Amino acid sequence: MRKRVFSSIFLTALVTLAVTVSLLLMAVHSGLSQDLRERLSEECNYIAAAAVSGEQQELQHIGSVYADRITLVDTDGTVLYDNKSDAAQMENHASRPEIAEALEKGVGESSRLSDTLAEQTAYYAIRLADGTVLRVSSTADSAFGALSSASPWIVLIVLLALLVAALLASWLTHVFLEPIVALDLHEPLKNDAYDELSPLLHRMDKQNRKIESQLGELKRRQAEFDDITARMDEGLVLFSAAGDILFANRAVRVLFPNDSAAGGYMTLCRDAEYIRVVERALSGKSAHGRMEKDGRVYALTASSVAGAGQSHAAVLFVVDVTEREQAERQRQEFTANVSHELKTPLTSIMGFAEIIENGIVRAEDIGRFAGKIRGEALRLLTLIEDIIRLSQLDEGLSVPFEPVELSALCGTVCDRLAHKAAAHKITLHLTGKPVTVSGERRTLEQMVFNLADNAIAYNKPHGTVTIQTGEENGVPFVRVSDTGIGIAPADQPRVFERFYRVDKSHSKQTGGTGLGLSIVKHGAALHHAQIDLHSTLGQGTEITLRFPKAD
Repeated sequence: MRKRVFSSIFLTALVTLAVTVSLLLMAVHSGLSQDLRERLSEECNYIAAAAVSGEQQELQHIGSVYADRITLVDTDGTVLYDNKSDAAQMENHASRPEIAEALEKGVGESSRLSDTLAEQTAYYAIRLADGTVLRVSSTADSAFGALSSASPWIVLIVLLALLVAALLASWLTHVFLEPIVALDLHEPLKNDAYDELSPLLHRMDKQNRKIESQLGELKRRQAEFDDITARMDEGLVLFSAAGDILFANRAVRVLFPNDSAAGGYMTLCRDAEYIRVVERALSGKSAHGRMEKDGRVYALTASSVAGAGQSHAAVLFVVDVTEREQAERQRQEFTANVSHELKTPLTSIMGFAEIIENGIVRAEDIGRFAGKIRGEALRLLTLIEDIIRLSQLDEGLSVPFEPVELSALCGTVCDRLAHKAAAHKITLHLTGKPVTVSGERRTLEQMVFNLADNAIAYNKPHGTVTIQTGEENGVPFVRVSDTGIGIAPADQPRVFERFYRVDKSHSKQTGGTGLGLSIVKHGAALHHAQIDLHSTLGQGTEITLRFPKAD
């Protein structure tokens, strides 16, 4: 802008200078021409008067001393006399403008410039009484000629004028632009600028307020988007049509901590399924996939977003479905195990019943067979009750809690298991101090019962089972320990799964359902209790339940 303003002012100065010089030159030329014509008019009239009184001799006398040119022309254009040239050698002057005009009107004049424009010749003619025409002419330097002769000085003056114009243009440019350059565009109404800029400044102020409002709204929406995506457990990635990563939320950065969440989509992950899903979305089609990373399973869902022309951007969701797949696998295993566990006693019952029905069994064996049927039915009923109880715990139904004294509850469990312990030649011990927790009595009793029942079932002959209650660092606990066969370290993480058995052959002998410890796990979750398992093969097992402090 500074160059344009400078150029405009400088060009204006040059044009003004050129126009001024041209007009001045024209004025000087016009003035010189006018003075010359007036002088020639006076001299021609004087010479005409003298020539009439003294005829041609007087004219010749005047011509000999007169500096300008005197010519006498006959009515047909023949030159009769000329004080500067031989009249006989001169051409006919009838066609000369001043001669023709004088013959017609009595007076004629004209002016002619030389070919170089350096000289100007003025002519003035008067028709005499005898019809001849007296013409007086004078040659002088024209304004152009004077200008040409003074060209060195003129060049110097022009250069000085150009320098002055340049300096003036530079100064004016600075003066004009300084208020504009100093404008505060953030607060335009506080500027002390030209009045002509007021509409522009008001419009800028209005535009600034509008932009600030829009920026505030954009920042608010960006903050909302960032907050929402940061709280998402699912990974969210936005890809441009070129495959570059435009955005990746916190979950994605946690999932791929060692990979780059910037650049092309290949920099984020090199998994083949991930690449297939993203490339399909970038081609304009939605895609789904499954990816495994660090022992976790992730569902990939990519959607295509139409862009300009034929290009497509993409949105990728990464969802951790490990627990869902594990739950699905456990559900399938649970269904298969339940079917198997239900089928086994039912098969036995149907077999014994069929033998009795067909009269194959002897009369004295009917009671024994009926006992076997009753035992299998009891086993079936126990399994069904455990499944129902486990389902109730799975549903997480709200149950009323009450203060429960653990030592008394464990005493009840010992009474219930006394007969089984005696049958297995196991000694039951109840130790510790009374302690009260808040919980659901039936579930707490079943949890302790299942732990003690397993301790008896998987113990050695003449072994011991100890149930201890009390507090450790103010935390209530129940601890069940035995001197049994123990649990291998590889099996310890899975003993609380449904139907998981460490020794399946021994489990069949004990008649367990495989759901006892699973009920303990779900009951602990219901009471926000912690389970600690310590076991050594051949030495025994110790399981401790630690409960929150009761209010």
